[in-house]
Amino acid sequence: MSELTSHPWFFCGIGGSGMLPLALILKGAGAEVAGSDRSRDQGRTPEKFAWLESLGFKLFAQDGSGVTSPAQTLVASAAVEETVPEIVRARELGCPRMSRAELLSRLFNAAPTGIAIGGTSGKSTVTGMAGWIMQQAGRDPTIMNGAVMKNFVGPDAPFASARVGHGGVFVSEVDESDGSIALYSPAVAALLNVSLDHKSMEELRELFGDFLARAEVAAVNFDDAEAAALAPRAQCLVSFGIDSGEAMLGVRPGSIAEQATSLAATIEDRRDGSAIPLRLQVPGRHNLANALAAIAACNAAGVPVAEAVHALGSFSGLARRFDIVGTSPSGVTVIDDFGHNPDKVAATLRTLKAHPGRVIAFFQPHGYGPLRQMGHELAEVFARELCADDLTLLCDPVYFGGTVDRSQGSERIVGLIREAGGQAEHVPDRPDCATRIVQLASPGDRVVIMGARDDTLTQFAKDLLARLS
Repeated sequence: MSELTSHPWFFCGIGGSGMLPLALILKGAGAEVAGSDRSRDQGRTPEKFAWLESLGFKLFAQDGSGVTSPAQTLVASAAVEETVPEIVRARELGCPRMSRAELLSRLFNAAPTGIAIGGTSGKSTVTGMAGWIMQQAGRDPTIMNGAVMKNFVGPDAPFASARVGHGGVFVSEVDESDGSIALYSPAVAALLNVSLDHKSMEELRELFGDFLARAEVAAVNFDDAEAAALAPRAQCLVSFGIDSGEAMLGVRPGSIAEQATSLAATIEDRRDGSAIPLRLQVPGRHNLANALAAIAACNAAGVPVAEAVHALGSFSGLARRFDIVGTSPSGVTVIDDFGHNPDKVAATLRTLKAHPGRVIAFFQPHGYGPLRQMGHELAEVFARELCADDLTLLCDPVYFGGTVDRSQGSERIVGLIREAGGQAEHVPDRPDCATRIVQLASPGDRVVIMGARDDTLTQFAKDLLARLS
């Protein structure tokens, strides 16, 4: 770790969901960290940047002025254009450059017990759950997450997407979309699911298979056929699944009781025949699958199953993961959610539709590129999961500047939803969407605010609830 903390760092895009926790962990280890962010320059989420400054981070405008010495290592995500002033200045000075994934893997691999959470969806929630289990088990973990973990939020940590611990355990989600999962050497590798997202199935099978083979112990979801097929690559295995009869950790048939905001079930450890009641403060069958994954991963790292199950009873969830903002006096509930790809949107809508009441789904696409790539599948999900009296409302995609092709937008998706038999409207400007929702909402409705890569969606959800109240 000392070679990482012995020189200064500069983060280009320090406020991003993947960058901020890394900056916190690096600073917590004793490094000098500065940064810039386009969102700060645009006046977005000023409270986040004020908090970073209060912790001792030096923040600069994104004009290159913060990159002053060849001793600084520049950290930038792959999405940052080569024309950004910091990148240009670092090149001129000859500063070493590291990607977000390279830095994370270096920090992770330096820990005695690395627990890596991999899979196409559910990683952030399982990371939060596993981190909380490890904390409750007294293991003082370091946790790297892409989302704010409500259990770790406090006056001194309003944006707790990371926790800096000193117990030798490092829990992190690892990303397959850019191939960087290959950089990690975990003690425990958890594989949640394998489905088409950014890479072909052949590439994913190789990446995830190698991931399992590198770990001392693997926790694998036997409900997912693709994940289960890779289990033979593991050196040592803890298998889990809600439906699989072959999994070591499972759920007693008939024990699942779903409520609108919580869930209960009985967890069975088929290795010793024990049965432990689980109570979750987060709803949805997908969260039961997430809980099983976290229990299996922590068990692989030496935490008894009963202790892990008990710890999850006080897990309070992640910000923007089916986050109930509140219910208006007239009975309209507003939910803030990170749903942005077909799998995540489907899980959220299914959780809502498991209970009575109309759903108004507001969706802000997280970019023009992703909308072109997965727009058809997204439209199918909205049309399939929602009923005739439900409504999907799309504003234009989020745009922070740059050279992206903006010729195809949200109106195409609305057309596809309607073609597939769903109800949808395109209202280009987000403030006008709020006005439309206020016009439409009636007692008993659930309004879900969905989208990624834009922290202001949470404030949008809060403001909407205030207007409905």
